[in-house]
Amino acid sequence: MGLFDKLLTKKNGKTEAIVLSPLKGRLLPLQDVKDEAFSCGALGNGVAVEPYEGKVVSPVDGTVVSLFPTKHAIGLLSEDGAEVLIHIGLDTVQLNGRYFEAYIKQGAKVRAGDLLVTFDLDKLKEEGYETQVPVLITNTPAFSEFVMTSQGEVDYQDLLMKLKK
Repeated sequence: MGLFDKLLTKKNGKTEAIVLSPLKGRLLPLQDVKDEAFSCGALGNGVAVEPYEGKVVSPVDGTVVSLFPTKHAIGLLSEDGAEVLIHIGLDTVQLNGRYFEAYIKQGAKVRAGDLLVTFDLDKLKEEGYETQVPVLITNTPAFSEFVMTSQGEVDYQDLLMKLKK
């Protein structure tokens, strides 16, 4: 049984699931992301993290459903059906994978805390890229309740979001 399984609980007949922080950094409200596609919530509810380190770990137990060839974005399907998108930086697709290293493949099973991707944070900044990392639940409407649980700074695997079906 993984960490996510232990954190999935039943309360009042509803399933409550959590999403842990995939990064260490400073939390930002989604509306503060410097890209309207993310900030307006069109891609789902969530937060962004201004990272302190260039490392991304899995925030859930689940499956890697998409790993962009450029390694800048990862899509996960948690064991309870949450679709989690982690997008490293803004417009970083233009780097074509330069400064990114993936440690997983599409279709891989992951556990919360498993290393997904590393990236050279200093190089992204040097080249002028915005380093905000949106963490989104792309199927937000599948959940009746969405609660942000952290504020300020987060560390890897801090409680980030609670979702109720």
